[in-house]
Amino acid sequence: ALPISSRVHVRWAGEQRFEAGRANAPTAVIDGNGKTGQSPPEALLSALASCVSVDVVAILAKRRTPVESLEIDVVGERIDTTPRRYKHITLNFHIAGKGIEKDQALRAIELSATKYCSVRDSLRSDIIIDWTVDIRAE
Repeated sequence: ALPISSRVHVRWAGEQRFEAGRANAPTAVIDGNGKTGQSPPEALLSALASCVSVDVVAILAKRRTPVESLEIDVVGERIDTTPRRYKHITLNFHIAGKGIEKDQALRAIELSATKYCSVRDSLRSDIIIDWTVDIRAE
């Protein structure tokens, strides 16, 4: 089981660049300018999409319809005032795999986004999060 607390180390790398990750593990470059890495808000969208997807892949595998490919186009809409937080996030899933049906994929996404994903549960509850799914032929 994973530990209850999470620890990451963030190191300033000049300008608005930071290297973030666990000790002695790979790091991600986060760049406030979005030039050398994702911006912090983009990293949040990536974390949400990845968190939901971990569950989706596992759920579909348990149904004996393993995912062959999965991509998510994430659209985050922000408010106009500071802080420019997200108000609406849409996860547009593109999934391929033998026997995967759209309703089962939607159910897997819904289970993760509403029940299992710790990133989603850590966000403000008034942020609207919805999703679409497109099942692609293998």
